[in-house]
Amino acid sequence: MDTNSYYVYGVNGPVITVRGGRSLPMMSLIYVGEDKIPGEVVSANGETTVVQIYESSAGLTKGQPIFPTGKPMTVLLGPGMLSNIYDGIARPLRAIADLAGNFITKGITLPALDTEKLWDVKIEAREGGDAKGGMIFARTQESVAVEHRCMIPPEVFGKFADVKPDGQYKVTDVIANVVDGRGKKTPLTLAQEWPIRRSRPCAKRLPITRPLVTGQRVIDTLFPVGKGGCAAIPGPFGAGKTMVQHQLAKWSDADIIVYLGCGERGNEMTQVLDEFAELKDPKTGHLLMERTILIANTSNMPVAAREASIYTGMTIAEYYRDMGYHVALMADSTSRWAEALREISGRLEEMPAEESFPAYLPSRLAGFYERAGYMETLSGLEGSVTVIGAVSPQGGDFSEPVTQNTKRFIRTFWALDRSLAYARHFPSINWTTSYSEYFLDVKDWYEDNFGHGFTKMRQQIIDILGKESSLMEIVKLIGSDVLPDDQKLIIETAKAIRQGYLQQNAFHKTDTYMPPEKQMVMLEVMLYLYEESRKLIALSIPLNQLTETGIFSAMYKMKFDLGEGQTKEYFITLVDDAVSKVLARNE
Repeated sequence: MDTNSYYVYGVNGPVITVRGGRSLPMMSLIYVGEDKIPGEVVSANGETTVVQIYESSAGLTKGQPIFPTGKPMTVLLGPGMLSNIYDGIARPLRAIADLAGNFITKGITLPALDTEKLWDVKIEAREGGDAKGGMIFARTQESVAVEHRCMIPPEVFGKFADVKPDGQYKVTDVIANVVDGRGKKTPLTLAQEWPIRRSRPCAKRLPITRPLVTGQRVIDTLFPVGKGGCAAIPGPFGAGKTMVQHQLAKWSDADIIVYLGCGERGNEMTQVLDEFAELKDPKTGHLLMERTILIANTSNMPVAAREASIYTGMTIAEYYRDMGYHVALMADSTSRWAEALREISGRLEEMPAEESFPAYLPSRLAGFYERAGYMETLSGLEGSVTVIGAVSPQGGDFSEPVTQNTKRFIRTFWALDRSLAYARHFPSINWTTSYSEYFLDVKDWYEDNFGHGFTKMRQQIIDILGKESSLMEIVKLIGSDVLPDDQKLIIETAKAIRQGYLQQNAFHKTDTYMPPEKQMVMLEVMLYLYEESRKLIALSIPLNQLTETGIFSAMYKMKFDLGEGQTKEYFITLVDDAVSKVLARNE
């Protein structure tokens, strides 16, 4: 390909018109101008090729040269990604800061991995042995928490040859060769490249049968997301979307966390960096960053790179999935990604659809969320990618296109409520508008791990909250004094559930995370109090006599006391004592 014949013909923000020679291949990577700004071909029409660039176009002029590569936009995958922070096209920001300072120099391109670092590698490939795509041929300890399993690229098959012994190697060193039936040699290194817009293959997609355990009671109990599933967190500004994702990143039982800051404010990404750098991983006792990868494409960074960032994050997540790990991908937020898509579409002069978003917005969202799943990998292991995407509808309007189209492709919907957030109720997940379609899929897991009877108790909680919602309409009109005691009990119990169970303090050492067994204890105690209260009401004993004992207030504090050594039997005894006092008073 004659690179000298291509030149810049027009500049429209991040959209560059290229002429000269034949049309360049769609979705291929090119470098634009004297500074060699990376870009991607998005349209080809006769003599004219349209390119979106991933940096500012300031200074570009007509006639500057174009340098095609003929390859698609790829990311280099290998040991060294964990604890790193990348921009939207997988450039290592720490290495760039060391080289060029705190601001990215235009045209600077560094490999995603440290090519000089030596890794202690154990070779599993055997001379003359069969080699097939996805097979693990070498292992190295990437961090204290994670073993990196180096895999043969999916499309490579043949026999191993020229296998090196165990030892220290760089990611670019050739460890072995794979020779196919025609004698063609494919070198194997610790790293491999993969196109970001193409999903990595797997042997089989498996059914989702267990949840992603988060330690957040409202999620684990009422609205679980399956491991390998998709969830959305929509909510207006200030409702706590980022805080929920931080909690899930810290406490969910995923092996690897990929946190994607897509178009968010820089101070929020700084907060993530500061918190994760100090937070201890409850699984290993080491830093959480040792199993976390951060991708930062903040609101002041190039808009085209924001559009590519979600694919970069997903490709990295799929790579660790193929090693047999369970990965949680946090995308914050897909609304900012959709806005980038809209801006680029407008500059390309494409026909707009609803609210000026491009007509292909639903298919792009589908293509992203469908890459999640619980898989059997090519090496015979099991791995998953769970996607949790934040949505930021303007004014909290859930009828806008991004939220509505996202609901088509996800099965868990955590609707955040501004009024709950303003009342300091966090997580501000509204229990009447949220839903999860995964519960029936994971019900057996809950019965085995939370305890038999969990499903029945969960339904009781949902029924009580639903009845309270209906009764509050009456209370707003005529007050609660006119209600009979059985309905007052519904309101009192629902209040205990809301404030004592669904509300959770992310900054409290005990309440920030609650394991399944303790969640089960809280449910049992609260429902035990409800049933004992019903028995008193059946004896025509006024409910206020029981509330005066302070037992319902004790339910609010149980989430703190339970973690400080108090047992289920202790709280059952508190309920029994309160009931006994009321009965003695009415003898």
